Amino acid sequence: MHSWLSPARLAVAAVAAVALGFSGYHAATDATGVPNYFSYFTNLSTMAAIVVLALGGWSGLTGRRPVPDLVRGAVVLYLAITGLVYGTMLAKYPEQLTIPWVNDVVHRAMPLVVLADWLIDPPTRRIRPLAALWWLAFPLVYLAYALLRGLAVDWYPYPFLDPDVHGGYRRIAGASCLMTAAFVLVGAAVLWVGNALAARRDARDGAVPKGGRADAGTG
Repeated sequence: MHSWLSPARLAVAAVAAVALGFSGYHAATDATGVPNYFSYFTNLSTMAAIVVLALGGWSGLTGRRPVPDLVRGAVVLYLAITGLVYGTMLAKYPEQLTIPWVNDVVHRAMPLVVLADWLIDPPTRRIRPLAALWWLAFPLVYLAYALLRGLAVDWYPYPFLDPDVHGGYRRIAGASCLMTAAFVLVGAAVLWVGNALAARRDARDGAVPKGGRADAGTG
């Protein structure tokens, strides 16, 4: 692994933590509220990325066990979707831009950073497609949570999940299907790129491929 990668991971994790802390403080002191703050997919995904980058940086400096590649891939997928959805659907909504620099960190910088981290340091062994299906568990649970909580408190984190917006639940069903397809396609791309780069690295280094082992998918 590149010698600069571990300090870089720790630095990025620190910047992202400051950004989330700043926005969390504002959420606690304005109309958003702390429960709503923790109900944004963006915030939850960024928190996961902070933990993964911090642990990855720490393990690289100390020689401890690295973060499982299956977990790293999940974070890459979630933040890639975060960036895509923000850029195509949410950037036009003014209420999403209350703290511009925080939005730049979590919606623009972090998706690019975790993707770059995945490309620079690909999986140590091949991730099986069946194992990668677990990447879809969190988004599906989040969708159910957002809709059920929205019914209970009459608040939805994103406009395309709000049944009071034109189209109601029919529009939500359509948006959910599109989002599921996006997760599957982007997840497949993340998986393919990671495995391809890992195979190229192993071929270059003369290593024996590790894709056939029963514990493939953890690093």
